[in-house]
Parts: sequence; C-alpha cells; structure tokens
Amino acid sequence: MAAVRKPVLLGLRDAMVRGCPTGPGAWTASKLGGLPDALPTVAAPRPVCERCQQSLALVVQVYCPLEGSPFHRLLHVFTCPLPRCGGGGARSWKVFRSQCQQMREKEAPDAQKQENGLAAEDWCEGAGDWGSDSEEAPSPQLSLNVGNNSNGAKDGDWTAQLQELHLQDSVLGAAVPVPPGEGVALSSVVPHFLPYYICVVDEDDYRDVVSLDHAHSLLRDYQQREGVDVEQMLSQSLPSDGSEKYEKTVIKSGDKIFYKFMKRIAACQEQILRYSWSGEPLFLTCPTSEATELPACTHCGAQRTFEFQLMPALVSILRSADLGLSAEFGTVLIYTCKKSCWPQNQQTPMEEFCIVQEDPDELLFK
Repeated sequence: MAAVRKPVLLGLRDAMVRGCPTGPGAWTASKLGGLPDALPTVAAPRPVCERCQQSLALVVQVYCPLEGSPFHRLLHVFTCPLPRCGGGGARSWKVFRSQCQQMREKEAPDAQKQENGLAAEDWCEGAGDWGSDSEEAPSPQLSLNVGNNSNGAKDGDWTAQLQELHLQDSVLGAAVPVPPGEGVALSSVVPHFLPYYICVVDEDDYRDVVSLDHAHSLLRDYQQREGVDVEQMLSQSLPSDGSEKYEKTVIKSGDKIFYKFMKRIAACQEQILRYSWSGEPLFLTCPTSEATELPACTHCGAQRTFEFQLMPALVSILRSADLGLSAEFGTVLIYTCKKSCWPQNQQTPMEEFCIVQEDPDELLFK
C-alpha cells in the first residue's frame, strides 16, 4: 500500500511589516527579516555566529502551534549576514524553538500527556486554532487565485489554517506581561533584513492549476500527431557551438535530485518556505549522512523530524536595513524535536537542528 503523501504548505512574501508590532499581534505572525519577537514567558533568542562571533540576523519567524498541544509555538531561523561567513554552512546558522502554555496553570498536568501524543499531521488538520472558513484570503503578489476551490468544508479548513499564520491582528487571549526591557529590540546593534509578513497557501492549489505532467502529456500528443521531435527542432534552431553541446549533455545526464527539485517548485517559483510537519524534505543536492543520521533532541532524547525548509527565492528577497548584509544558500532544512518537548518553567529558547545545502550553481564559482 502506497504511503500517504504529507500535505505541503508554501510560504510567500506578503506585505511589509510597518512600525513595531507588540503583544500577540507580533509573536503570532510569521515573517521574514526584521527582529525576533518573544513569547510572553520566553526570552527572545539573540544568537551569535560561531565563526565571527557577531550577532546573527533573523531570516524567518514561523508561528506554528501543533494541534493537540497546549502550547503556543514559535520557530526562529538566523544566519550570519556578513559576506565572509556566507560559506560557513550550518556554523553560520541557528534555529530556535520557543513555547508557552495557552492554558491555565491548573490544567498544566495534562500538557505533557497531550504533547507525547502528537500526531505528525496534527499541525495541519484542525482549523479551530486558525480561524473560520469565512475569513477573506490575503492577496499576496500571485498570478493565480489560490484557496478558492469548491471541494467542500474539509478543503476550506486548510485555507483557513494557512491564512491565520500571517495575520498580525489575531488575538489569542490575554498574554502574560513581558518583563520590563525583555521586549526591547536592539535594532541599533543587531543586523536585520527588511521585514515582510509571510502568507501561506496549499501547494495542491498550485499543482491543480499548473500541472507539469499535463504539459508533458500535451507535448507527447503533439509530437505523435505531427510526427516531429520538438527537442530536435529546438536544437536545430539554436547555434550549435561547443558550450551548447556541453550544456545539453549536462542536462541529459545531470543531477536527478536537482532537476526533481526544480520540477517540484516550477508551479510556484516564488515560494520562500515549504512547511510539511514530519513530511519529506525537498533536497537540492544529494543528501549527506547528516540528513539520515539526525542528532536526537538534546533535552528529551527523542528523534528529530523534518518541519520546514527555506527556498532559493528567499535569497533575492532578503534586503538589509544596513549596508553590506546578505544571505546565500540553496535551501535550508529545519528539523525539530518530534515530541516538541518543553521543560516546565523553561524561559529560554531551545536550539534545534538545520542542514544547509548550497546552490549547485554557486559551487561552480568557488
């Protein structure tokens, strides 16, 4: 029996973050760039680069509570924005997970019990935490109308969940006051990229509209009907020099993993993030042993699971508020504790694990 494919959510750049949002409207928002927001009872992470010892810049903040868990849940991904550390791999990147209770203190004993019973698909299944189906979808810079299918309430739940990820005006109840000074951003000393909200859509909404398999089928039908070889026609219409022959050979016998990556993202090339809790990562290059031998959670010893990855389109979107900052990568794979453990009275973020894969094209120039 074939395994059920895990749903995939795509993150897209939305409107720019204006001003300095605070409270639940800040830490329940998923965004790229800017400064990290802190949950009410957890300090904001302020990591430094292992190579140059300078402050890291926030790349993305993802608000991603798991259904069945009583915790608000926030993930922060940082990188060193200095060009000299651009090729530092995972040493120049840090990932942190923060959580805090949504429930009253007297209900806390049930928290760990529910936490241990998390299902891999829980993050995506319940719309209760994300708002109703009647909410209007945001309008990111898209060429397709996503989320407007008519497959019933079950599909509608997906869209409602996704929309809620980026809404900066959502209110999740009274928050524990932040200690004085805890929420003050050190914008004058911490490097940061220009901040934008992240809106999220279902990958299937794109795949249903733009199907590469359908395009290939049409091409085959055309070739059979007309009795022509389209690839041969194209090769004859282009200049035939040595460099072209070399490039064509590379394409035919090249890296299958790379072309699988490119084919998968072709329907939505503007995606900056792919989220699939306990799903399958989309590798850009051949994975090394670190992808198959993931380190266990440093606190509870549980296995880590894939949660999301950053995509190449994010590189060109990141713009620095300071001069001379940049982030170079092909894709960054984020792995987190499968149990999403959180010790009682924990007040500092817990570090998670990431794998950085460089853009294959960049390797040619090193």
